[in-house]
Amino acid sequence: MKVLMKPIEMVARFSQDGTPRPVKYMVTFEGESVVIRIDKILFKTEEKLAGNRMILFRCQSEINGILKLFELKYELNTCRWFLFKI
Repeated sequence: MKVLMKPIEMVARFSQDGTPRPVKYMVTFEGESVVIRIDKILFKTEEKLAGNRMILFRCQSEINGILKLFELKYELNTCRWFLFKI
């Protein structure tokens, strides 16, 4: 997987306790916006990088007819989403 750490626009659901669950996201590749729906969340972990708490999601989706794995990060302090690896 290639590390990108690219900011993305996310549609997510939140549980009663405030835990996010990603649904779909929009990312721009080479000037073209692509919307990717998340088919399955394989696992979720919490990590702390340089004092910033982040939730890491490993997900899978069908992108251009190919099943792909990717990782999303949610930064808890700023409420921002990133496409970490694809």
